[in-house]
Amino acid sequence: MADPRGFLKHPERETPVRRPVELRLLDWKEVYTEFDKGTLQTQASRCMDCGIPFCHNGCPLGNLIPEWNDLVYRDQWDAGMDRLHATNNFPEFTGRLCPAPCEASCVLGINQPAVTIKQVEVELIEKAWGDGTVTPVIPTQRTGKKVAVVGSGPAGLAAAQQLTRAGHDVTVFERADRIGGLLRYGIPEFKMEKRFIDRRLEQMEAEGTVFRTGVNVGVDVTVEQLRGDFDAVVLANGSTIGRDLPIPGRELDGIHQAMEFLPQANRVQHGDVVDGQITAEGKHVVIIGGGDTGADCLGTSLRQGAAQVHQFEIMPKPPIERAESTPWPTYPLMYRVSSAHEEGGERVYSVNTEEFVGENGKVTALKAHEVKMTGGRFEKVEGTDFELKADLVLLAMGFVGPERGDLLDKLGATYDARGNVARGGDFGAVGLPGVFVAGDAGRGQSLIVWAIAEGRSAAAGADAYLMGSTQLPSPILPTTVAQR
Repeated sequence: MADPRGFLKHPERETPVRRPVELRLLDWKEVYTEFDKGTLQTQASRCMDCGIPFCHNGCPLGNLIPEWNDLVYRDQWDAGMDRLHATNNFPEFTGRLCPAPCEASCVLGINQPAVTIKQVEVELIEKAWGDGTVTPVIPTQRTGKKVAVVGSGPAGLAAAQQLTRAGHDVTVFERADRIGGLLRYGIPEFKMEKRFIDRRLEQMEAEGTVFRTGVNVGVDVTVEQLRGDFDAVVLANGSTIGRDLPIPGRELDGIHQAMEFLPQANRVQHGDVVDGQITAEGKHVVIIGGGDTGADCLGTSLRQGAAQVHQFEIMPKPPIERAESTPWPTYPLMYRVSSAHEEGGERVYSVNTEEFVGENGKVTALKAHEVKMTGGRFEKVEGTDFELKADLVLLAMGFVGPERGDLLDKLGATYDARGNVARGGDFGAVGLPGVFVAGDAGRGQSLIVWAIAEGRSAAAGADAYLMGSTQLPSPILPTTVAQR
């Protein structure tokens, strides 16, 4: 453990300072300033001798958090990196993008500010990259088995890296023109610069993973070819169908899913020319959905020069402190302010949109009203109707499942009650031997830590299928399942 009295000596929680709003709105770079190494080690020393580290259970990856906190505090950075990588393929991604359920379950957080676990994680891996100690892990022997991974988001990349290191010949198929999935085209540059993806891909290619972009599996590569050319398949194609809002006026131009809007903005940051780009420049923007995707749309709209932005949320405004309904060590329901929310726009809670209004086929406004929760259902608050100008409406209400069609239906996949691909206890697709499902395609829309954890577990399941047993660590699968 770190300093046994560290949490008493240093009760304050310190995190990096965000760059001034007026400056960061001028670019697309990450919003945080550099964090002092000494301050970081002081923060790591706050990790207490809690007896049972609930942070392990708070993170689905099972990260060895107290161990690498202690190693950072003791200036043993290389050993800390090894412990970090023991459970997490991509800590530079999770350290930037995860909402940190580990911190929500930190024992210190019962009556003091929690340990800055997420910041220690990202600073630890960044130092490792800077020191050149993150190197390819080359398999010592090859199995001759071929595995296809469909989708290159965090679940697919984690599965691919694990299976490559186990000695299999792994090919990752991605229908977009660049590898990364939602990491590449769904996450704005100001939340994670894409150079962090590129350097990890270089490591994976050096290890032997093959990447094929611009390939729509099920069309460009048929299901028959997929099954004939590969000994196992990992489906990590995500939950990409956005939840729609089928109300009057939905057919008007200027109403788009968030994942139509965000990828185009990211492509421009890559230097691409996007014909007919959906842009917020000079427009009155309304974002429907109060979650992370909505905040991403907000920050993007402000950087594009929106005239005005409102973000609607049908749920009531959360409490400032942890809600009684989400006691420690659960992830707390509470009011949060992201970097995008600091930058502008207006958040509107307990509101429901009932109609889009337009002229000449284009949206010009929307009609909405306040709601209240009664008996588990939303009811209109009479007398609260209003109309709001809107040139651009972005739907950021989450996702309802994976796309079916050419791949999943032709493959013969079955679906659970929520519309996700049905799978068994070893992450194998029901009724499809040799096919495994990882991430949002099987779990539904979830966190990046769950995606990586599922990718690692699906890799263990696939390796056990191919070889009869596996030594690959699995954060989710019971050992008896992965080893059978």
